[in-house]
Amino acid sequence: MNMHITRVGLALLLLLLGASPVAFASGHGPVFGAATPTLGRGGWSVDQAWTVRTGDDDQHQQMLKTMLSFGVTENWQLSGSLPLTMDEGRLAPARLMSAMSGGREFEMLTAYRFQRRTVGVGGRQESTLYVGGTAPFERRRHQVAIGPSLEGGIATGYASRSHYAWVGGALQHFFERGGDQFGASRLVTAVYGYRPAALRTEGRPDLRFFVEVTAEDRRAHRLGGVRQPAGARTVFVGPTTLLLHKAIGLEAGVLFPAYQRIDQASVKEHVRVAVNFAYFFWLK
Repeated sequence: MNMHITRVGLALLLLLLGASPVAFASGHGPVFGAATPTLGRGGWSVDQAWTVRTGDDDQHQQMLKTMLSFGVTENWQLSGSLPLTMDEGRLAPARLMSAMSGGREFEMLTAYRFQRRTVGVGGRQESTLYVGGTAPFERRRHQVAIGPSLEGGIATGYASRSHYAWVGGALQHFFERGGDQFGASRLVTAVYGYRPAALRTEGRPDLRFFVEVTAEDRRAHRLGGVRQPAGARTVFVGPTTLLLHKAIGLEAGVLFPAYQRIDQASVKEHVRVAVNFAYFFWLK
């Protein structure tokens, strides 16, 4: 890991912590799966995510990525993310977090919550649409020329003071470059969450527990215009947690493989780990 870049990122984060007024955390959901929350009008958030994947033959992939988000309106949010550092092994390409891509690329996403209605006492049903794209920082990835991509996704679900449930899906299409085309990704996620009764009091830290499932179908790459023999299909499931308190959000989780079908050049995964720190603020 590039420690100099890491120190710079931490220094910028501490600067924001010292210069911004205290806000109350919002606009955050589970760590891996798609959800519906958006920032309020004029709200900002900085996310620092760290993910690790491990597999056979001591292969691993590590990513440190930063995302900046802004609430244009109560239901419309803009986000941009870029990698600080990343190590890659022979693991199959995958999108670990629905809100951040899994490669060396700049990503822009816009989220629009187009449906929100009250259900019962303290409950609400919401639906959010995601549209964006990526611009790679590298010319080749996994021996394939990599081009920019377009993304689209949707999440819908229910949230109350105690229970949370979301389902979502996303598509990512990569454009051709130099006769090659990186395999498109189709992602489906499901999340169930619970908040204990002792933590439903205003002013106390908000701790939520989730079970998350991600299923990805990645098409085979094209090399020199020729489609390769096979892509990859994976299903991962595991526990995660989210802690919100005033202007701070901390989430972490681990996923284990339930099903894997990978291409011949890759190795099987053992585990996926993600930790994300978020700070919410308003600029005067």
